[in-house]
Amino acid sequence: MTTRLVDDYGDAYPAERVEAVVGAVRKRFEGHSVREFVPILVERLARRELDPKRSMNAATEADLVEAAEAAPGSAAETTSVFAAVAGRFVPARLVENKRALGVIAAGVVVVLAFAVVMTVRQPNSSAPGTAAPALTVVHGVVGSEKSAFFDDPKVAEALAGHGLKVEVEPAGSRQIAATVDLGKYDFAFPSSSAAAELVQRKAGVTGKYVPFSSPMAIATFAPIADLLTRAGIVTPGPTTTFDIEKYLALADTGVQWNQLEGNSTYSVPKNVLVSTTDPRTSNSAAMYLAVTAYVANDNTVVRGARAEDHAVSRVSRLFTRQGYTESSSDGPFKDYLANGMGTVPLAWIYEAQYVDAAIHDQLKPDMTLLYPQPTIMSQHTVVPLDAKGDTLGKLLTTDPTLQHLAATHGFRPTDLTQFTTLTTAAHLPIDATLLNQVPPPDYDTLEHLLTAVANSYN
Repeated sequence: MTTRLVDDYGDAYPAERVEAVVGAVRKRFEGHSVREFVPILVERLARRELDPKRSMNAATEADLVEAAEAAPGSAAETTSVFAAVAGRFVPARLVENKRALGVIAAGVVVVLAFAVVMTVRQPNSSAPGTAAPALTVVHGVVGSEKSAFFDDPKVAEALAGHGLKVEVEPAGSRQIAATVDLGKYDFAFPSSSAAAELVQRKAGVTGKYVPFSSPMAIATFAPIADLLTRAGIVTPGPTTTFDIEKYLALADTGVQWNQLEGNSTYSVPKNVLVSTTDPRTSNSAAMYLAVTAYVANDNTVVRGARAEDHAVSRVSRLFTRQGYTESSSDGPFKDYLANGMGTVPLAWIYEAQYVDAAIHDQLKPDMTLLYPQPTIMSQHTVVPLDAKGDTLGKLLTTDPTLQHLAATHGFRPTDLTQFTTLTTAAHLPIDATLLNQVPPPDYDTLEHLLTAVANSYN
């Protein structure tokens, strides 16, 4: 019995404390001649001492204690013990009859023993006072590419271990700051530092956490990669690359797929374009704009009105010629996975989306990942809007389990080795170093570029 109690309460008390409580309760029954159910009563009362919230009828508890403290060996002892028990279940006129009491004693012992054993041995029952502590619910709005992470039961379990239950709604990262009512949430989790700054300005807060990141990439298919290799845009290698400058030169002329030399696999009359999301609502499209504007500006950071106008004059058609675009990054990638190259021959994505799909066996054999040259790193940033959001931001950034789970969903956590270990085991051709990265434009410049592109739609 003592060992069982030490096991049950070892997290709350040292073993010495549990043993002392059991010893103290046992002393109450020392010298009693009635021994049949003393061990059960000792365990029941010890649990009451160790966990005051355990439910037990107060009157029954008092009667048992009084019975335990009756004078050992006295005539009153037997009467008090059984009266304390039987008095809860047997009419008083029978209890007063000592002969009747002796007849019913054995039956009462069995009933009491069964009831107490069922109580002490089912700590997870639905009895009042034994329910698990309630979790603190944390509400958030997140970039859609992180929905799978928060939907993961392992992530929910890890958060519950810290007393949190996180409920999220997906949205485009720029949409989060532009149109979402932030007053409904405890945190916002857009997909870049620029989008996070927009949220901070809107909400009037300054705190932020960057638990993981993901570079931008292009998802395509082997036949498309072969076509663009012949066109000089794609370069095969340990990690296959996509030359943004050569792509812009091709897009400037309005070349269509059926005009590419030697094209017998995707000969369709559509412009050679990378499919993106809507730059007015989605961070991934804003990252595409940052990369293409940098290259269009002679591979330099865009600064000033003249540079902005020149860059927009070259890159706006990359968006307006696409037709309808999704508001968040989840849509185009799902189309890529489900519908093949007929719908989305080239999709601008977060690397994390492709890696996540590969780890969870969602890729088809001819699907291929391309790294833009140059690319840009997207810093997924938690913006706490209250104390609960701040707690979550710290956990996502520092908890080893949550960091590992982020890697299993394709994100690059603060410890990059967790990511590279997983991708190596999955035989994924990942560029871990990413030497050729674009420095993101400052907040105001990016806003000017996005506004100009949005105006181009009109």
